[in-house]
Amino acid sequence: MTYWRWLAAAACCMAPAWAGAAELDGGALSLLWGVPFAGILLSIALMPLLAPVFWHHHFGKVAAAWALAFLLPFALVFGPGVAGVNLVHALLAEYVPFVILLAALFTVAGGIYIRGNLHGSPALNTGILAFGAVLASFMGTTGASMLLIRPLIRANDHRKHIAHVVVFFIFIVSNAGGSLTPLGDPPLFLGFLKGVDFFWTLQHVFPETLFLVGVLLALFYALDSWFFRQRDELRRIDPTPDTDGFGFDGKVNFVLLGVVVALVLLSGFWKPGIAFDVAGTEVGLPGLVRDVGLILVTLASLALTPKAVHAANQFNWAPMQEVAKLFAGIFLTIIPVIAMLKAGTQGPFGAIIHAVTRPDGSPDPAMYFWATGVLSSFLDNAPTYLVFFNTAGGDAATLMVQMAPTLAAISAGAVFMGANTYIGNAPNLMVKAIAEDRGVKMPSFFGYMLWSGAILVPLFIVMTLIFFR
Repeated sequence: MTYWRWLAAAACCMAPAWAGAAELDGGALSLLWGVPFAGILLSIALMPLLAPVFWHHHFGKVAAAWALAFLLPFALVFGPGVAGVNLVHALLAEYVPFVILLAALFTVAGGIYIRGNLHGSPALNTGILAFGAVLASFMGTTGASMLLIRPLIRANDHRKHIAHVVVFFIFIVSNAGGSLTPLGDPPLFLGFLKGVDFFWTLQHVFPETLFLVGVLLALFYALDSWFFRQRDELRRIDPTPDTDGFGFDGKVNFVLLGVVVALVLLSGFWKPGIAFDVAGTEVGLPGLVRDVGLILVTLASLALTPKAVHAANQFNWAPMQEVAKLFAGIFLTIIPVIAMLKAGTQGPFGAIIHAVTRPDGSPDPAMYFWATGVLSSFLDNAPTYLVFFNTAGGDAATLMVQMAPTLAAISAGAVFMGANTYIGNAPNLMVKAIAEDRGVKMPSFFGYMLWSGAILVPLFIVMTLIFFR
């Protein structure tokens, strides 16, 4: 029996006591409950370096082991009812919708093949990154990443240095570009569901996005130009032969992509007032319709996409499986961490909450930017956004007007700083997995953080001085 079956069996044992269980009080928790979460993060960071073969074959078991290391002691201490309620909430309210949306975007984008052998040059690569930044806010960072990462790697497979292209792709397309609409990144979608206007971030975070994306594109062009001028940069034989012309195969997936966007929008605008209680978790009809619709879109894409398109894209489920398994462990072990954050000043992380408030009691946008961003670098950025959204008052009408700088800081921190680590945003890990599957030698977990620390952190400091004082 696999570890994930043990996890399912443990959940089933808790089922009888779920009804009426008390909500978890994060203020009563010890920091020790965060050890499994820290453990899974360290496993993701260190095991690919220390035991790469073991990790490649057993990362799912490692993630499940850390999940059980949290869930079983938690059930013993607080009772199966509290553990079961929190487990169901993490799965139904967060993880399952998260994975279904990712799977739909991954499948649809993987069914579109951009035909033609583009030859990666600094100008072309910069243009693709800029185009991806625009797409990210309208088809999501996951959709834009899955659509463009394969042709970008193929365009550069005649070059010696490709890793830096993928790193900047993660910075720009998988993160920063998704900051302008609720479709771009899950934190903004949660804000939309809480009442933030659809175009609010476009109006209030556009200057910050333009600055960050513009500077990153300029830095990338300079770095890529330097690599491109190296004498041994270009291979004598291009692994990808030239074809007759540029075009798209699997065009039906563009229609399906439109359906994905429509379903996400529908779940935000449609308010029928119908919801179902599942072990203490409210599952609304709009979300249910969205998730079922996304599953049908995924199946339709698999059925309608010609096999030749998937073969040309080298489409396989390995990247999606890696993200699904690792984030299952993350979403479970993060339960006590989020609860401790929600406890506010009375919880173990009270110092963080105090830090975002000025002595006169007013919010400090700079500290909201950094607190939201740093936590979003290692925690899931969607619940982190909600924590600080609620810390700032939780009323969308007030936050959009009187406290607009604070809401802008929370939004920017959650989206932009998801690029600081591979686990800050789901597309980061998916892009890394696809690149490695294509033979690109990507930086390790800490190696990637050297890139983000050297490039992104100084830019965030400058942005703080310009936009969030």
